[in-house]
Amino acid sequence: MDRLQAMQTFLKIVEMNSFSRAADALGMPRASATITIKNLEAHLKVNLLQRTTRRLSLTPEGAQYYEHCVRILSDIRECEDALVKTGRGPKGLLRVDMPGSIGRLIVAPRIMEFKSRYPDIDLTIGFIDRPMNLAQSTVDCAICSGYLHDTNSRHRPLAEARMLTVASPDYLERYGKPTDLDELQNHTAVYYQSSIAARVVAHNFVIDGAPEEIRMKSSLSLSDIEAYVACGLAGAGLIQAPKFLVQRHLDEARLVEVLPQWKPLPVPISVQYAPDRHLVGRVRVFVEWAAGLFNQCFGASSSECTQTAPSAVHQFNELVPSL
Repeated sequence: MDRLQAMQTFLKIVEMNSFSRAADALGMPRASATITIKNLEAHLKVNLLQRTTRRLSLTPEGAQYYEHCVRILSDIRECEDALVKTGRGPKGLLRVDMPGSIGRLIVAPRIMEFKSRYPDIDLTIGFIDRPMNLAQSTVDCAICSGYLHDTNSRHRPLAEARMLTVASPDYLERYGKPTDLDELQNHTAVYYQSSIAARVVAHNFVIDGAPEEIRMKSSLSLSDIEAYVACGLAGAGLIQAPKFLVQRHLDEARLVEVLPQWKPLPVPISVQYAPDRHLVGRVRVFVEWAAGLFNQCFGASSSECTQTAPSAVHQFNELVPSL
């Protein structure tokens, strides 16, 4: 059995939702398409398609196999294009995941720069606010915030997101503006529920070069960073959020920075990719484009980003939220 041809036949059947239409498109008899899929299923020892008189549908195994076939055939096309030196640049399907706030506020507004530069790349962006194992995923790469726990992947630092402690003017009018860390015991915090650490993240402040966690009164925590900021705007308490997410509210005086002399621990942002995909052209050009974008947005090169956090930061990996 020609497995490459079998993959191509399987993809065409799924895309056209028909054996006969797929066979016509591929220039083969319908019986050949049917036999090819039967042989492929026998080889894999799983059913890929559920067949009824009215429709075709993928089994769970078929859906997983389809995702891998899309990637494999796309990689083959890119390799062939590179060998014949078409000069058109990378092409094919590129799947990227990233936190929602980073995608909406940083990447999406500039994405046409990437699309204009690489028009033959079909880009799919998912907003995922949880850690992932790229080696077991169909995603090509992921922009991540916080400290990475997946030791099986490669990553490139992009930037560090500066964090601020802020509150609404209404909250500060009611409870006063703290001027010292000791005064925080008289204040209320809204806490962020980390999807990485699976626990509430207490507020932290870098004191003498090391982060220190400070617990405050709180009866509210949220796992979505933008909803978390919304609670700060509503006067629910002190929050710690990335500067890029609250800068507009600071400019409009809807939020006020407090305790600016003690900054929270900055959040590293990096792009992560599986070891076996790091040389694929479309992944490489996206990583390079993202590095330039974050350098412009945060004003720091990736080399600077790796040096910003204090040496004691490794004790506080779980303090850093997912943006």
